[in-house]
Amino acid sequence: MPYYSNVAGKGKSLLFVILFFVAAAAHGQVRLPRLVSDGMVLQRDAKTRIWGWAAPGEKVTVKFRGKSYKATTGADGKWAIALKPMKAGGPYTMDIQASNQITVKDILLGDVYLCAGQSNMVHQMSLHNITYAQDIATANYPQIRHFWIPTATNLAGPAQDLPPASWKWANPQDVNNFSAVAYFFARKLYRQYGIPIGLINASVGGTPIEAWMSEAGFKEFPAIQATIAKNQDTSYVNGIARRVQAAANARPPRVEQDKGLTGAVKWYETAYQPKNWRNINIPGYWEDQGIKDLNGVVWYRREVDVPAAMAGVPAKVFLGRIVDADVLYVNGQEVGKTTYQYPQRRYSLPAGVLKPGKNLFVVRVTNQGGKGGFVPDKPYFIEANGQTLDLKGTWQYKVGEVFRPATGGIEGGINAQNQPTALYNAMVAPATNYTLKGFLWYQGESNAGNPAEYKKLLPALISDWRARWGQGNLPFLYVQLPNFMEVNYLPSESNWALMREAALQTLSVPNTAMAVTIELGEWNDIHPDNKKDVGERLALAAQKLIYGEKKLVSSGPLYQSSTVEGNKIILSFTNVGSGLTSQDGEELNWFAIAGEDKKFVWAKARIEGDKVVVWSDEVPAPKWVRYAWADNPDGANLYNKEGLPASPFRTDQ
Repeated sequence: MPYYSNVAGKGKSLLFVILFFVAAAAHGQVRLPRLVSDGMVLQRDAKTRIWGWAAPGEKVTVKFRGKSYKATTGADGKWAIALKPMKAGGPYTMDIQASNQITVKDILLGDVYLCAGQSNMVHQMSLHNITYAQDIATANYPQIRHFWIPTATNLAGPAQDLPPASWKWANPQDVNNFSAVAYFFARKLYRQYGIPIGLINASVGGTPIEAWMSEAGFKEFPAIQATIAKNQDTSYVNGIARRVQAAANARPPRVEQDKGLTGAVKWYETAYQPKNWRNINIPGYWEDQGIKDLNGVVWYRREVDVPAAMAGVPAKVFLGRIVDADVLYVNGQEVGKTTYQYPQRRYSLPAGVLKPGKNLFVVRVTNQGGKGGFVPDKPYFIEANGQTLDLKGTWQYKVGEVFRPATGGIEGGINAQNQPTALYNAMVAPATNYTLKGFLWYQGESNAGNPAEYKKLLPALISDWRARWGQGNLPFLYVQLPNFMEVNYLPSESNWALMREAALQTLSVPNTAMAVTIELGEWNDIHPDNKKDVGERLALAAQKLIYGEKKLVSSGPLYQSSTVEGNKIILSFTNVGSGLTSQDGEELNWFAIAGEDKKFVWAKARIEGDKVVVWSDEVPAPKWVRYAWADNPDGANLYNKEGLPASPFRTDQ
């Protein structure tokens, strides 16, 4: 063997040894969880936990505010210390020393809340930047911090750490990514008490409560335990994935059949000459305007006369909400698109897109199921140079493609984020060492199909999380679902009313509080725009439950008891404050009454002192009362004089 080859071999051996020791040293180095990082807020007045990893048996020293705390890692490489209780303040610096040193900067001591749930807790300030433009522009709260946890799932079991993320403070740029509900909660408390607020946000749109609970939390739910066990079987999960992929591979590739895109001249191009287009109204669903049960692609077009003052400058197009997906073209140019139904459409047009006079607007709408088209009661206009131009009214439409109904049984895969424990394992479990002040919870829409089980699951979640954090009965603040969907002007059954009842009954769990939001919803939007009042009502609940303002009226009237006197039922309430009132000055509405047969009819109701008297001439022997018992009891008007609405309720449980 030539000499140089032997040298190369020795060099490789030496390099291997060096890399081995470098890797070993790196493995031995102290590491911190992502929550323990620059800009974090630590819980004041508590034995705050700091933890991490290093080599087995390694000694770790944590120095903070003149104190030293020591720990030695176990065989698993984990270490933890508890800081002594300290008052609110900062910013401070923390040094963690082992075989290496880490410095964590800009640390505050304040109150820390885990904010969790589904999309209405997700909704960032940026999604409401029209309503809250001033709040975003003036955000300047270095002591309000937000840690946004990216969506992640884990079916196998609890993860050790969170996905990559960092702490941000409330300034006009970063506040856009804050949960709107959580931000307004924090801002109200900070303005009131001047205490730093930390928000850890673990929320994912469209997810059920089961996904947010630990495996141990389901000890009273054997069917869910069975599902968890199956999901932990990798052969089961992988088998489903293989079958789904095989079915997908067997399907022929989709060939574009939309007539608006397959012709020589596309329907959005200015050279296209429309033929056989029909009139349709925007806003509105096409199923309500002469098109029956169409799932597919419908094109809309209209020539819009733009005044010279609005042309040649940047503009914004407001297209409300569209079910499901859309692409907007202006003068033959694609200017914006959205792939699902929920976001409000706000498309920015660069200067020069709009021209004086006639401008061609074309919208390609795709709908996969249910009613398709433009959601009513939303903004539809162009805004430019301080002026607006209405886009509502008559457009023309033509069907580009009709989707054929699916045939045969196609097995779906496992949607991990909807599976029990999946989000808890990945997004909550790694945070359970982080010392908290309490929890904020806004969820329930995805469980509205089974409110009876939700009545058990919500208290179970509270118990589960308290057990996992090990801080006793941590305060748990939550939102009762608002009004949503069409108004039914006859007494009726309602799953959303049952979900609100589940929330109301959960107040029996110690150290909980509920924000009633029955008038803050929108009939046509599961994501109502008013997030400020929701957050501030949660803050009001916190002021009383957590911050000791015992005389504060923090809730609207809550049903307490009833008595029957002749043909009338007398209702008593807690949280009447300085008195009951009709919020709009009109007669009380949305009260229904029934006898033994439970056939409810609308009732008369009046306030007498701190009670409400309910009756109907149709029910001479009344037994039961319901209030605001509907998906959308629009205009329910029983409040206290502090301006807080009564929770919906029924006496016939």
